[in-house]
Amino acid sequence: MEKVQVIMGSISDSETMKEATKVLTDFNVKYDVRIVSAHRTPDKLAEFAKATDKNEVAVIIAGAGGAAHLPGMVAANTLVPVIGVPMKTKTLNGVDSLLSIVQMPAGIPVATTAIGTAGAKNAGYLAVQMLAVHDPKIKTQLVTYREELARKVNESERELND
Repeated sequence: MEKVQVIMGSISDSETMKEATKVLTDFNVKYDVRIVSAHRTPDKLAEFAKATDKNEVAVIIAGAGGAAHLPGMVAANTLVPVIGVPMKTKTLNGVDSLLSIVQMPAGIPVATTAIGTAGAKNAGYLAVQMLAVHDPKIKTQLVTYREELARKVNESERELND
């Protein structure tokens, strides 16, 4: 079974959520992608979330827009950590999604990232960090990645001063 489940409320979220899967692919993390709507397929959502406990899923990344109930409803039905990615929306630029996801009641947490593609990327990195706690290979890759980020910053500073 895949270590990470990437879900979204509709196909329109896929362009953003592919940024999370790119990160997972870069770190050789197995994942599965599904569309599960909190409002249009509530039974499917409950079935999906409850199955994650049995299927050895380590992290769920859930992208949702508008009312953005998907991450919270999944979190309410599983003990697997959920990372919510607020989609950028036409109505309120994603602020509606952000507030819907981040304002979970105490006791049912959802880690929440930034709105849109930056949030999807960071959800992928956060999932990798969670996995790295128990996987030395992923931890080594993550350390190398972070060292490369630092190298690029230092290199750009040298270019600036030349």
